[in-house]
Amino acid sequence: MSTTRATAPPRGVASRRKPPARGWGGRGGGASFYVQAPAEARGSSNQVCGLWPFSVGAGAPMIGVPLGPHLFGGGTVCCDPISWFQLAKFISNPSMFILGLPGLGKSTLVVRLIIGLCYFGVIPVITGDRKGEYWDVIEGLGGPVIRLGPGIGHVNVLDPGGAIEVANRLTGSLRLRVLEGAQSRRKEVVAGLIDLARGSRLREREENVVDQALRVLDDRHDGIPILSDLLHVVREAPAELRAMIVDRGDDNRYRELTEDLEASLLGLISGGRLGAMFNEQTAQRPARDLPVVFDISGIPDTKGESRAAAQLASWAAAAEMMDTSDALTKAGLEPRRHYLSVDDELWSGLRASSGMVDRYDSITRLNRSMGMGQIMVSHTSADLAALPEVDRAKAAGFIDRSGIVAVAGLPASEFEQPFMEGKFTQREREMVTQWQTPAGWETNSAPPGQGNFLIKVGERPGIPLHLLLTTAEKQLHDTNSRWHDQSRRSALPFLDPTASTPLHDQVEDPS
Repeated sequence: MSTTRATAPPRGVASRRKPPARGWGGRGGGASFYVQAPAEARGSSNQVCGLWPFSVGAGAPMIGVPLGPHLFGGGTVCCDPISWFQLAKFISNPSMFILGLPGLGKSTLVVRLIIGLCYFGVIPVITGDRKGEYWDVIEGLGGPVIRLGPGIGHVNVLDPGGAIEVANRLTGSLRLRVLEGAQSRRKEVVAGLIDLARGSRLREREENVVDQALRVLDDRHDGIPILSDLLHVVREAPAELRAMIVDRGDDNRYRELTEDLEASLLGLISGGRLGAMFNEQTAQRPARDLPVVFDISGIPDTKGESRAAAQLASWAAAAEMMDTSDALTKAGLEPRRHYLSVDDELWSGLRASSGMVDRYDSITRLNRSMGMGQIMVSHTSADLAALPEVDRAKAAGFIDRSGIVAVAGLPASEFEQPFMEGKFTQREREMVTQWQTPAGWETNSAPPGQGNFLIKVGERPGIPLHLLLTTAEKQLHDTNSRWHDQSRRSALPFLDPTASTPLHDQVEDPS
């Protein structure tokens, strides 16, 4: 407490005069150069009305998953894309795009949203966990982990999932909608896999042949077919396929027109460019009422097409869950369920093929009508700007259509990208840029901006917060877990720091 040399007023005057803004100076006065802010508490209007006039309105909403304290006001910030859409009506689309440099807490924020929304009754679906970060969380919530990858796990892209079972419980237009939805998803996945394997789009005739071959297969095949069965139908050349390919009754013409399609299906069956993941029965189907994660972390980063293919199959399986659940709800057979789709490291799947951007674009436009909230995660908007020019404008819509944009620490150059231009004030830019500062040289120190996020909705001022974790969350989700059990003993004997033999004696004489 600092004091001044100013003298207090004469005796008897103090009671008749207001003290200065910083208090009386002089001996026994106690004036201060710094006026501390009063302690703040938060409550509802019913609770704090008796404290008038010392209560003020809060700037941070209390609807949604609690995330942490406001960086300046101190009140708790609550936010999630579904609550802000369904209950608060703050946003017109139940989606969130999260951006931030590595190590600043993006996936940790996603985990908090997953756990919080699961408590609210929302079912999380992680469609393509590229780093194996979410399977602990989903298992902890009681859901299955479906692992995909060559030699790891398979998914039968011709499996209609629960669509046939659900359709048998329905009648009329709902039954037809479920069956046609399953047909459309299977055709889209097969076409998408061929696109990835070829590096180019499927021709219109070939796409029509695939669609008709699936219908023939359903009529003639007992049980659940696989890609080998689809190839057999194409080679068999039934009249329905010949009409679609317009071979004019010429066998040679049919073989010529379907040769590329046959070769592409052979590549998918044999494992070719995408790996052997799609020609065996699915080991485990997701359930409509349980969280699920499709773990593709076993596919190497160098196999971008394989990862994108597994991602595509995951999207189709998730869409089947949501579509059948919606049909059963409309028929009055099951309660309404809402889902949360999470796409982390979004840029990785989109770069594999231009067709992936188109397919994901259709998902982002339909999530509201499907009863699905959506969280998309990427490092920076520059990841989307690096896409081919034909896909860049579509990718820009992913951020523009997101109801909420949450940013952690970002470089200053990020705000010069077309995707982000005009969305942040100068003060917000400076604050977010400061959060990217690396940790100091002290041992075990964290980056100063780790856990800080700015919540933006349209042109409204952003809400800065610091994410606070419970002990259970810290144990359940640790993106650095692979570094904690590293032995201090070197894997190379001649570099072993605990060995008593000098290094030059440990190295074998090359002669």
